[in-house]
Amino acid sequence: MEPIILASGSPRRQEYFRILGLPFSIMPPLIDEEIQRGLKPEETARDFAVRKVKKAVKLMEKRLPQWICGADTIVSVDDDIFGKPGDREEAKHMLLRLSGREHRVITAMALYVGREDRIDCRSVGCDVSFAPLSGGEIEWYLDTGEWQGVAGSYRIQGIGACFIRSIKGPPGAVAGLPIRDFYVMLRDNGYPYGA
Repeated sequence: MEPIILASGSPRRQEYFRILGLPFSIMPPLIDEEIQRGLKPEETARDFAVRKVKKAVKLMEKRLPQWICGADTIVSVDDDIFGKPGDREEAKHMLLRLSGREHRVITAMALYVGREDRIDCRSVGCDVSFAPLSGGEIEWYLDTGEWQGVAGSYRIQGIGACFIRSIKGPPGAVAGLPIRDFYVMLRDNGYPYGA
């Protein structure tokens, strides 16, 4: 299989690539992840994913690989977009907003196809229902530090799973890479993976 440049610093996406047995190297994205006004949640996730790939393409110039993958996950409550919290207070605010209600999580995946010099971008969403959280639970979770560097201030593949009542849609969309959709994307673009 041809190697893929993963334009992501996410340890979860890297782990998914390892589980799938995909040969890859990491190029952490160097983009400004400030949320643009006027973009809807899905548009924001897609914008970030595409910009990560475009930045990697620009940085690789002369030794451009055939495949580059960028992805981004955002959390949305009432069309308010939650990216990665900047500090503990912002994380606390996000968790208070998520407590006892349903929210939308969207992961966008962008794939650069070198032989055609184009980017295919797709997004997958799911609805996540949080249990009501007490002030003590929020403080306990904040003390774990698990909220750092993740959209919406929680990780589904960690202690944050304690707060999730239900998920409607692919759980991988919450964890940062919806595996089935990513597999289909690779196959649709001619990447030699699977049967």
